[in-house]
Amino acid sequence: MSNKAKYYGVFVEIFEVEENVLDETFNFKDVEKWDSLTHLSLITALEDAFDVMFETDDILHFGGFMNGMKILKSYGVDFTE
Repeated sequence: MSNKAKYYGVFVEIFEVEENVLDETFNFKDVEKWDSLTHLSLITALEDAFDVMFETDDILHFGGFMNGMKILKSYGVDFTE
């Protein structure tokens, strides 16, 4: 499974949404279900999926679908297919 597919899969599972809603507008301000508990579940699932340990600043600034990809790229995760 590609990293991109894993990333999308985590969001689909955590937020119980269809993949087609995941874009630059999918962020904590616009997603009602994105509360503090869901945020921690998301971070934990992504750390497990990509075998990384996020720094505190990255956890605090992980506020959107697209931003999350940027953060994971800084940990060496490649999203090119």
